[in-house]
Amino acid sequence: MKTWTLQREIPCESEYDLVVAGGGPSGVGAAVAAARQGAKVLLVEATGALGGMGTSGLVSVWYSLSDGERVLPKGLFWEILTRLNEMGGLRAGTDLSTYDKKLAVGTGFSPEVLKRLLDRIVREAGVDLLFCTRLIAADADKQTGRVAGVVIHHIEGLRYVPAKTFIDATGDAVLADLCGVPCREAGRDTKHIMPPTLCGVVANIDWERYWETVKHQDELIAQGIKDGFFTQNDRHVPGLFRSVETTGIQNAGHLFGTNALKVKSLTEGYVKGRELAAEYMAFFRTYFDGAEKAELCATGSLMGVRESRSIVGEYELCYDDFKARRHFDDQIGVYNKAVDIHVYDLSDEQWQRYTSEYRVRDNCGVGESYGLPYGILVPKGSTNLWVGGRCVSADVKMHGSIRDQPAAYIMGQAAGTAAVQSIATGQPACDLNVATLVETLRRQGAYLPQTGSPRRITRSDVKTAVAG
Repeated sequence: MKTWTLQREIPCESEYDLVVAGGGPSGVGAAVAAARQGAKVLLVEATGALGGMGTSGLVSVWYSLSDGERVLPKGLFWEILTRLNEMGGLRAGTDLSTYDKKLAVGTGFSPEVLKRLLDRIVREAGVDLLFCTRLIAADADKQTGRVAGVVIHHIEGLRYVPAKTFIDATGDAVLADLCGVPCREAGRDTKHIMPPTLCGVVANIDWERYWETVKHQDELIAQGIKDGFFTQNDRHVPGLFRSVETTGIQNAGHLFGTNALKVKSLTEGYVKGRELAAEYMAFFRTYFDGAEKAELCATGSLMGVRESRSIVGEYELCYDDFKARRHFDDQIGVYNKAVDIHVYDLSDEQWQRYTSEYRVRDNCGVGESYGLPYGILVPKGSTNLWVGGRCVSADVKMHGSIRDQPAAYIMGQAAGTAAVQSIATGQPACDLNVATLVETLRRQGAYLPQTGSPRRITRSDVKTAVAG
């Protein structure tokens, strides 16, 4: 393969305290948390909106917000949810004060209202925001773990941006990979890649009648397969979910074999995803009461990728932690979503595996949760780079639990707060005073029930966790 060298000098921007790559939930959480503490922050996002899967991906439902005794994703996420309700972005009559006592409670929301709200929150915090901007290169010392700057690209060309700290909130660990951070890739380092889905907005559904029919969804899908309705006989169909009064989301159609780190595979995935979205809309109209006049209004501009690339961090959150409902002295958040590993193919084996795990075995009960230790945000040995969201350090099963939006907001807020602390104290990311971090997050409203004062970061080779 031929290579080429850039012949002209790249213009340099002024130095920032923090550059955040990616404007999804974790990127928003990181940028806002840091800017509110006085940091000069640049947030770069490849699309034209903040919010990631909740907006561009049209996955406009949040759930697993409570353990049945208390709401778990507090802090910035709860502020966003509260303000979204005040703006009319939730269903009319939503009473957030009741959420404490509802196990795994969730809510639909308007992705359009969320876009406007996140614009406001980021600007109120004083974040410098660039849409339609991609990060394409990194100036990093692989020996010391320090990042000096990044190269971004937008309509005006290339720009070099130096900064004191950096956060990778790309979902695909793009910045971490450019910096030479050891990463695991689905399909390369694992046997399978969990298939993505291209979701969409639906309208004209009689939700009351639909909810009566959805009780028999498995049987209706089996009937559709028997009738030869589908181009792929996939029994795992998450379905339709109500967002606000008259609209909802369609989450259906697995894109088996799609590798989100290969552009040709992504391209084919978007093409097939749109075909599958139309096919499933026709299925719901044909087989489900209340959906006879349903309309697929749009598919997402962002594919719902479930697995791609993740860092090797100071700690790897693992399935044993979930089974033990383990909490950590240095945890920066608490969560309780079930382990959700979608079927990898159309076999009976995969369907049986999924139903026995997600629907039966791998769920948290009332009062149960597990901690998110600080070390999952930190590439091993990192000086001034953190990650948030889907690319944090966790095994396959735990990624299936913490890859969703509320957890990403939690992790992003913690990463942004840690970056500011690192700048103020000179402490590297891999050796931060986590006791100070925990207390700062508590002042920001985070729910952190651990009683011990963390003496050090929980690392995979030295576990300091205790079962909850």
